[in-house]
Amino acid sequence: MQDAAPEPEMKAENAGISWRLKLVVLLLVIFGAVVVLVTNRWLSERFTEVTRNRAELRLALYSGNMISELQRTSVVPLLLARDPELIGALTRKEYSATSARLISFQSEIGAASIILLDAEGRIVGATNRNQLGANLRSAPQYIEAQRAKDTIFTVAPRETPGFDFTYSRAVRSDNQVLGVIVVAVDLMKYERAWAGLQDAVLVTDSEGTVLLATEPRWRGLPLARALEARDAPSAIRRALQGAADWAQEPPDAYLSGEAVMKTETRVAFRGWRIITYTAYDSVRERVNGVIALEIMGFAILLAVTFYMLSRRAWSRSVTYQRESAELRLLNARLQREIAEREKVQKNLAVAELTLAQSSKLAALGEMSAAVSHELNQPLAAMKTYLAGARLLLQRKRPEEALSSFQRIDDLIDRMGAITRQLKSYARKGGEAFEPVDLRNSVSNALAMMEPQLKARTVRITRTLPRTPVMVMADRIRLEQVIINLLRNALDATKETRQPQIDLLLSAGETAILNVRDNGHGIKELENVFEPFYTTKKPGEGVGLGLAISSGIVTDLGGRLTARNADGGGAVFEMQLPILTGEARAAE
Repeated sequence: MQDAAPEPEMKAENAGISWRLKLVVLLLVIFGAVVVLVTNRWLSERFTEVTRNRAELRLALYSGNMISELQRTSVVPLLLARDPELIGALTRKEYSATSARLISFQSEIGAASIILLDAEGRIVGATNRNQLGANLRSAPQYIEAQRAKDTIFTVAPRETPGFDFTYSRAVRSDNQVLGVIVVAVDLMKYERAWAGLQDAVLVTDSEGTVLLATEPRWRGLPLARALEARDAPSAIRRALQGAADWAQEPPDAYLSGEAVMKTETRVAFRGWRIITYTAYDSVRERVNGVIALEIMGFAILLAVTFYMLSRRAWSRSVTYQRESAELRLLNARLQREIAEREKVQKNLAVAELTLAQSSKLAALGEMSAAVSHELNQPLAAMKTYLAGARLLLQRKRPEEALSSFQRIDDLIDRMGAITRQLKSYARKGGEAFEPVDLRNSVSNALAMMEPQLKARTVRITRTLPRTPVMVMADRIRLEQVIINLLRNALDATKETRQPQIDLLLSAGETAILNVRDNGHGIKELENVFEPFYTTKKPGEGVGLGLAISSGIVTDLGGRLTARNADGGGAVFEMQLPILTGEARAAE
C-alpha cells in the first residue's frame, strides 16, 4: 500500500523523459540529414573538378605521345628514299638483301613495319617476309606517293575493324619513280595501353570518325553512333541511375546508359581529337567515405545522448535488486514444481501404453451402434429373400429360388466382413511386418469407417496410383493410423456446411498419404501430437488418437506431420519408406 502513492508521479516522470528523448532524437536526425546533404553536394562538386583536371592532364600526355610517335616516324620514309642500296636494288631489280636491310632499319628506328614497292606496286622488300610478292598497285599509299613529291600520311581501313596508319614516299632517281617506301606507325600500342584503364578513350579524325578506341566495336563509326546505348535501360536501372546522380551536376554524356564525365582535347595533327569518358565511381567512393565518417559520428553522438538521458535509470537499480531476489525465490519454487512435473510425466509415460488399447476399444464402442444398424439391414433383406425363395420352391421354380439364395450368400459375406473389421480393430497389432499395399490399407480403412461416413453427408475424394504402393508395415496398425486420421477429419468437419475429406496417395522416393479436410483447422500445431491434447468437449475424446498414430508411424520408420491448408482446414501427411524391388525379392 505504501508504493501506490508515488506510482502516478513515476508514470508522469517517465512520460516527460520519453517526450524529451523523442524530441532530442528527432532534432539530431534532422540536423544529421542536413549536414550529410550539404557535405555530399559540396564534396561531389569538388572531387568532380579534381577528377576532370586529372583527366585533362592524362589527355595532354596521351596527345603528346601520339604526336611524338608520328613525328619520329614521318622522317623515316625520307631517309630510306635516299638510301643508295635501296635505290640500287630498285635500279638493278635485285632484292635478295633488301628485306634484311629493312629489318635492320626497323630494329634501329622502332617502326611497326617497313615495305618497299617497285614501280609496278609489287612488294619486293618487307620486314614481314610473308608479304613479299603481294601487289599493292591499287593501295592509296602507293597511288598518292607516286603523285606527290613529299611524304604522304595515309589512314587506310583494315579488313577487320580498325585502320592502318602509314607514311609513304616515292623513291626517285633522275626524276623517275623507281618505287615507293611505306612505313607503318604503331598507334595501336597506345590503344592497348588505354585498354587497361577504367576510362573509355577514343581518337577521332577531323570528320568525327573514330580511329582508335578502347572499345573495338567503335572503330570506323561516327562518334554519335559509337556512343549510343545498345539496350534501352529498364525502369529499375533508370531509378538506380537517378538515385546515383541526385547529388551531382548533370552528367556530360551517357555511355551505355551510365552517366560519365567527358573530357576532350585537340591533337595537333590533321584536326584529330582525343576524348576520354570517366565514370563517377571514383568520385562517389571518395564522397561516400567522408559521408560514412559523418554518419558514424552522428551515431556516436546519438548513443551518447541516449546514455545521458538514461542515467536516471541507475537510481532504480535498488528496486531491481529487490525484485531479482524475489525472482530467485520464485525460480526455486518453479524448480521444485518442474521436478514434480517430471515425476508425473514419467508416471504418464507408463500409463500411456495401457491407455492406448483402452482408447481403441472406446472408439470401437462408438462404432458398435452404427455397425449394428448396418447388420440389421442385411438381416431384414435376408428374411425377405428367404420368404421369396420359399414361395418359389412351393411353385416349383427352383432356378429363381437359387438366385435368391445367392443374394442371401452375398449378404452373409457382407456381414462377415463387417464383423471381421470389428475383430481386427479390437485386436492389438503385433510386430509382424509384411509387405503391404498402401492402397488396400486405405480401402480397408474406408470400408471400416463406412458406418460413420454414412451417418453424415460427407464428400470423400480418393486419389490413388494405378500401380501398387508397397511398404513394409504391420497391416493392422497401419489401418489403425488411417482410421484415426479419418475420424479426426470427420470430427473437424462437424460444423462445416459442406464437409469434404480428400485422400491423396503418391509414390516417389517415399510413400506419402495426405488426408485433408475443410474444417476449422489446427490452432496449436506444436501440441497436436502431444498425449491428452484435444479440442473436443469432455466425454467425446481423451486426446490419444494422434499421439498413438504418431508413435505407430515412427515405429514403421516414417513420419507423421500436420499443417493448416491454404484455403482452410487441416492436412495430415504420413510418409513411409517405399519397399523397393530388391527388398521385396529378399523378403
